[in-house]
Amino acid sequence: MERPEHRELVYPSDFRLTDKEKSSICYLSFPDSHSGCLGDTQFSFRIRQCGGQRSPWPADDRHYDSGAPVSLQREAAHYLGYVYFRQVKDSSVKRGYFQKSLVLVSRLPFVRLFQALLSLIAPEYFDKLAPCLEAVCSEIDQWPAPVPGRTLNLPVVGVVLQVHIPSRADKPESTSLKQRGHENLLPAPLVLSSVHELDLFRCFQPVLAHVQTLWELMLLGEPLLVLAPSPTVSSEMVLALTRCLQPLKFCCDYRPYFTIHDSEFKEFATRTQAPPNVVLGVTNPFLIKTLQHWPHILRIGEPKMSGEAGPASAQGSWGDGPRHSEATLGGLGSEPAAQTPGRGCLAGGLPKQVKLKKPSRLKTLDTKPGLYTTYTAHLHRDKALLTRLLRGLRRGRPADTLTTLLRGHLLELTQSFVIPLEHYMAGLMPLQKSVAPWKTPPQIRPFHQDDFLRSLECTGPQLTCVLKGDWLGLYRRFFKSPHFDGWYRQRRREMAHKLEALHLEAICEADIETWMKDKSEVEVVDLVLKLREKLVRAQSHQLPVKEETLQRARLHIETAIGSLPKDLQAVLCPP
Repeated sequence: MERPEHRELVYPSDFRLTDKEKSSICYLSFPDSHSGCLGDTQFSFRIRQCGGQRSPWPADDRHYDSGAPVSLQREAAHYLGYVYFRQVKDSSVKRGYFQKSLVLVSRLPFVRLFQALLSLIAPEYFDKLAPCLEAVCSEIDQWPAPVPGRTLNLPVVGVVLQVHIPSRADKPESTSLKQRGHENLLPAPLVLSSVHELDLFRCFQPVLAHVQTLWELMLLGEPLLVLAPSPTVSSEMVLALTRCLQPLKFCCDYRPYFTIHDSEFKEFATRTQAPPNVVLGVTNPFLIKTLQHWPHILRIGEPKMSGEAGPASAQGSWGDGPRHSEATLGGLGSEPAAQTPGRGCLAGGLPKQVKLKKPSRLKTLDTKPGLYTTYTAHLHRDKALLTRLLRGLRRGRPADTLTTLLRGHLLELTQSFVIPLEHYMAGLMPLQKSVAPWKTPPQIRPFHQDDFLRSLECTGPQLTCVLKGDWLGLYRRFFKSPHFDGWYRQRRREMAHKLEALHLEAICEADIETWMKDKSEVEVVDLVLKLREKLVRAQSHQLPVKEETLQRARLHIETAIGSLPKDLQAVLCPP
């Protein structure tokens, strides 16, 4: 595939991208020549931002992250790209095909919302071009900021999209808008049941027999190459894999769709070091040979589903690849959005399952579908789950019902694994009664892995999960993974903020005048400076303290300053 020669439009025009980022977006916005995509196709990709974070995040961004589930927080150093690609025969074009992509770039992982938005605006854009995008971007610019816990009405091209922004306070499986009342709007809103959740059953259909093995590989942060027949299947499988750990945040790298033209290809293909902790979705069979040294490779065949409506696709190739690409950039508030594939009732038995195979059989470009790995799962397979899914298929249950069943199983599995960690971590927090107002707060005790493993006998996952197996071995490997490091850092940071908040509350509830009676001016000034610093930290770090506590802290500062000589007051409170 040749380098894309032309980027027609970028909105908003002042959005800054490096040439390298623009090039990556252009290459990734078109299926490669091995994916015969005819008609309309939707998929997604993820690229690393060049040069790290360019500027401080706006206050709205920090407010969103503080209230959003950790798995749905904004990307700090990556861009997510959502693509609507059209390829149709057109004799008026020199190459014989009309080929164009509309790309939405965001830091939010709202795949369902952004696909729904693209499905509304892309077909119209392909007909009307620039004027259409100008109007759409103007509408999106008026959207409210994504506040966790709120239901938003988002008008665009004559349609109102109604969505619920997930919050940490939401209970699992409760973020659906189906149970929520909505206003009497004209036109009636198009209600999206979720901004981010995928149809897990449809995504995992060919690998249901190995879904627990894949869950373990994701939990341990193992490198996994996914070879799929199209960018749509590739990106959906990779996203489904990264989402199967919820509510645990996926802390490894992942690329829903990746090509050999990516600037990081050499980094992933090198054999001089172990493969990085990344889930890589590709469609080019050449990469199986190039990345043959990867420890786990999942090859998926052509999807075969009953009752599925989705983008048209056909076998074929279109020469040297794309020549034109557009990137539309923005966010919620200035980050756009899109539609979900059709859903229907699936009848019959489970589709043909990929088989577990040894990597040594991975020799040729025509390798058969399968999960190529030497990994042995620590937990026994849940045969009851497969029986229930198969029974549901035979009875013609809706795909949504089967997805709910599968998602519930994965959620229970992850929670059973994480709850003992949370229980042990909570025990490392100093008791509230040990937090004194005029002393440095006590330290959070360190996490000792051996102590935790010993605690599993009484508080282990066997209390909440029926699955048997080597849970201890799984925890030991988990301790070496990026996900343990990410989880531990997040929890320790939250505990440190809680400890700061408790210390501030203790100071505010104390009698400051009694404390100041035998204190020198230097000690009082030191208290003023420390209280001011705590107020700044409480607001900038959004510590879990009530407004009443902050008001008391301000009164303490005024009282302390008022007890000092006029010259010191002038220094601490300059006009």
